[in-house]
Amino acid sequence: MQYAIRAEGLAKRFKQTRALAGVDLQVPVGSVLGLLGPNGAGKTTAVRIFATLLQPDEGRAEVAGHDVVRQAGRVRSMIGLTGQYAAVDENLTGTENLLMIGRLLGMPRGAARARAAELLDRFQLVEAAGRAAKTYSGGMRRRLDLAASLVGRPQILFLDEPTTGLDPHSRGEVWDMLRGLVAEGVTVLLTTQYLDEADRLADSIVVIDKGTVIADGTPDELKAQVGGQVLQLRPARAADLAPAHALLAEAAGPLAEIDGDEITVPVKDPELMPSVVRRLDQAGIAVAELTLRRSSLDEVFMVLTGHRAQPQTASGRGDGDGDDEQYATAGSLS
Repeated sequence: MQYAIRAEGLAKRFKQTRALAGVDLQVPVGSVLGLLGPNGAGKTTAVRIFATLLQPDEGRAEVAGHDVVRQAGRVRSMIGLTGQYAAVDENLTGTENLLMIGRLLGMPRGAARARAAELLDRFQLVEAAGRAAKTYSGGMRRRLDLAASLVGRPQILFLDEPTTGLDPHSRGEVWDMLRGLVAEGVTVLLTTQYLDEADRLADSIVVIDKGTVIADGTPDELKAQVGGQVLQLRPARAADLAPAHALLAEAAGPLAEIDGDEITVPVKDPELMPSVVRRLDQAGIAVAELTLRRSSLDEVFMVLTGHRAQPQTASGRGDGDGDDEQYATAGSLS
């Protein structure tokens, strides 16, 4: 199997903060890897190393078969990067932004203009092409940012929380565009705090916490590891919520949690459902809803890390890997 991205023992420290502590991962060509983890887990640091913006303290990484330290120039010519915050120049028009990237990449003016027009059409920005980017909506700016990262026709695309702050419709548009890129053979490494995004887009997932890999596999494999199904219970009477929670915790363990007027718990034992029904009947707890459904990635994340993912607002900071320097890079690096 050919790998677009490989890392072995990747480690990085910032003063007393250990951002990465021996990360191993592999991303097959033409696939999407979802890199998940809590804020501060090391996701952005890993992306910066792969994009040659940082050098690791230990270990090694290859992108498109090239060492990110010894062959950084070759790596930069083959990748595109979209960071957590839009990196377009707000005072330039959509066309001018893409034309500038093309010229910085060494394209002849005619070729850069043709590529800009092609991308503006692809990302549904033709009507806004002559307007300053500062007049764009959040979704339009994100699409322009993604277009900028594709000017150099990269083989590998790094997306660091690309849909942060977007409304559901705009997120869906970005998802559709990413699926189209992958269908054309582009490899994508995606960091995100929106776990439904990873579930829908990623072929495989790596979960890191405190700089180390704590789980990896396909979305379905990760769900199966922590309990492929979830029992969801809603008592008929609000007063029975606490007693029902205690009953489920006793039957299924401490992962039973209250969410609003419902109780959920991962299920590994197929005998749990009938056991819970008997216990509820014996306790005299009437039930408004009792269902067994498939686990979500959010519940997997909760089990693995001890808390739910917390998507940031558009004005939030990065993932706090210990390096406060924010990058603002769009387009293939060269």
